[in-house]
Amino acid sequence: MLRITDLTFRYGGRALFEQAGVHIAAGQRVGLVGRNGTGKSTLFKLILGELHPDGGDISLRARARIGRLAQEAPEGETCLIDCVLAADTERATLLDEAETTTDGHRIAEIHERLNTIDAHSAPARAAAILSGLGFSAEAQMRPVSDFSGGWRMRVALAAALFANPDLLLLDEPTNHLDLEATLWLQNHLASWPGTLLVISHDRELLNEVATRIVHLDGGKLVAYGGNYDQFEATRRARMELQAKAFTKQAEQRRKIQAFIDRFRAKATKATQAQSRVKMLERMEMVVPVVEDRAVSFDFPDPEPMSPPILAIDDGIAGYGDKAILKGLDLRIDMDDRIALLGANGNGKSTLAKVLSGRLKLLKGSLRKPPKLRIGYFAQHQTEELRAERTAFEHMAELMKGQLDSKVRAQLGRFGFEQERADVKVANLSGGEKSRLLFALMSRDAPHLMILDEPTNHLDIDAREALVSALNAYDGAVVLISHDPHLIELAADRLWLVGDGCVTAFDGDLAGYRRLLLDRAREARREAKPERATDVIDRKADRRAAAEARAQLAPLRKAAQAAEKTLENLHRQQAEITNQLADPQLYQGPPARLTELRLREAELARKVAAAESAWLEAHEALEQTST
Repeated sequence: MLRITDLTFRYGGRALFEQAGVHIAAGQRVGLVGRNGTGKSTLFKLILGELHPDGGDISLRARARIGRLAQEAPEGETCLIDCVLAADTERATLLDEAETTTDGHRIAEIHERLNTIDAHSAPARAAAILSGLGFSAEAQMRPVSDFSGGWRMRVALAAALFANPDLLLLDEPTNHLDLEATLWLQNHLASWPGTLLVISHDRELLNEVATRIVHLDGGKLVAYGGNYDQFEATRRARMELQAKAFTKQAEQRRKIQAFIDRFRAKATKATQAQSRVKMLERMEMVVPVVEDRAVSFDFPDPEPMSPPILAIDDGIAGYGDKAILKGLDLRIDMDDRIALLGANGNGKSTLAKVLSGRLKLLKGSLRKPPKLRIGYFAQHQTEELRAERTAFEHMAELMKGQLDSKVRAQLGRFGFEQERADVKVANLSGGEKSRLLFALMSRDAPHLMILDEPTNHLDIDAREALVSALNAYDGAVVLISHDPHLIELAADRLWLVGDGCVTAFDGDLAGYRRLLLDRAREARREAKPERATDVIDRKADRRAAAEARAQLAPLRKAAQAAEKTLENLHRQQAEITNQLADPQLYQGPPARLTELRLREAELARKVAAAESAWLEAHEALEQTST
């Protein structure tokens, strides 16, 4: 389908591709990965012919149709469904011609071709795609101009999917989606019938969709079989073998060079020394492994605060006279990691603004300690950064009176070393701007961080660094994200925002996926005429599902409680270990050492008991689930 041979392309004096090559066969679903700035989007432009290579060749299968996610959102008064239908240009052209031609033979040919391309089902297919991306039947009939930029980009994505090209190019397709639409897109692309090349930093998407990974690294395109997890494992194994080979060769060269240096001047050994010189010259050098510089995230820990750190009683949230959320009874403690679930427009961002103090309740009370510090992160804040100022100048303005060293130390927590801290915002990448927002938001060690889509513009390595930093952070986190991987690793509580309410979701993200699938099936059933037996069967299924959830609920809570207890005990053990590692302890009074040893033994007994309880809880849960 696509063959790239000896591709060379330079931009701004820098070689993005240097004799790079890869072959993508028809029907493969390929994830294109690599650090930000390595040239992934540039490669798409080269494939599309928008840029021309300095050397090499890019060839496509003859008459192959290429589709892409438009870079600009559609506009105008055309309704959504017609906007998507227009993406199938052949169907649209045939329908227009059928309205104007008077040639009977041509009319017959047109209708035969329309039947061949299954044109009669096009409206239903377009509606199904729009529905999966979050548009109701009523919304699909509204004009494009009624929607915001993010929603119009969803229409552009729907159009690209509906066109069903031979080769589909998608560049970060989940950036404008919520979690619900992201999960739908994963399922849709996993069964994509054509060839797919997708740029994404969404690890879950790459794992669910990709059958092959192409890694852009050092100007080369390196192909790996399997999904992202398999790519990562294979690449790590290759790098380890390469590092061992380099070390082994370096030692071999050292020994040969030592022989040459020792015996070159001796007549009896001169011939042997000369042969070793030629051996060194012929030896093919193993390239050393050069690791990419790790992305840094390190949130400062706040001082402890008694629970709850924030509570809402009988709250109503909204704008003006319009209530968005009602009956809010919520509580947040210092150790909470909460992810907000629910489609865009259901009120997740409204709740985040209430929790952060950016929006007052219309009714009810919000209680929090006067010393509570809250950090709030949202992508739109990048627009508030001043392009002509540096990261250091932004931070220094907020940390007035602090030494320059402390200002730079805070920036250093998020990867802004001396050089990058003095670069103007206008010259920072999207990922660097996000990291600057994190640094600004956490400068005073907040007790609660509210993060609204924090992974946009972050590559996979940066997302992994963010997960690690959130798990190490001692405060509370409220998270809105379309990244399932981030939610699964960083959140232990799920709140469902929908139908004007906020409720605790009793389950994990896999359970939420099942809920969405059940709702989709229910919607399809409601769209069809039902028999009485179908209604009876569905009611029985609902009762069985409700009974199963009721049976699993206490077991899940027991497992979660056991896990939290175990985490707390491990934290106490780590503190005791650190104290016992202090040399000054052994120079002080022996009573303190004895006390710590007794505490250490007591914690060991508690950990053993907690581990047994944890295992029992999970075994009970697994047995009941099966």
